[in-house]
Amino acid sequence: MVNPEIEQARRRAGVAAQGEGQGGEAESEPLTKQDFEALARFRFGIRRYLRFSEETVRGDGLTPQQYQLLLALKGFPGREWATVGELADRLQLRHHSVVELVNRAQRQGLVKRDTHPDDGRAVRVLLTSEGERVLTRLSALHRDELRRMDAILAPPTWNRTP
Repeated sequence: MVNPEIEQARRRAGVAAQGEGQGGEAESEPLTKQDFEALARFRFGIRRYLRFSEETVRGDGLTPQQYQLLLALKGFPGREWATVGELADRLQLRHHSVVELVNRAQRQGLVKRDTHPDDGRAVRVLLTSEGERVLTRLSALHRDELRRMDAILAPPTWNRTP
């Protein structure tokens, strides 16, 4: 399964997808040493933040995926719940993987399922008060870490040559 966003970025960069043969000329200018350094620095910052996140949530007895689930629920645009399908999209996971993730989180008392008021076939996933408490504490730690890492996580600026 090819992610359409990744495929679009590849096309913009002139990189052919597997099975499509040779792509055309690259549309962007060649990367400079500074570009590689900026990409490496940004990637290092992302990885450092992810490691912080993984260690922090595991210290609270959660998996990184469970924290992401809770955050996706609380941060869902315009409402306090989401369907499994919507969570699968937000988490970039397959539907059945999210079902298992929700099952584990429900057993831990972090989320609950509820019937959709407009569609009896659909199920809403909501945070419990315990899930809300855990998420609030962990998210404050994440926000503080992001503030500390502000400079290293700033997206690269590209050196343009005339």
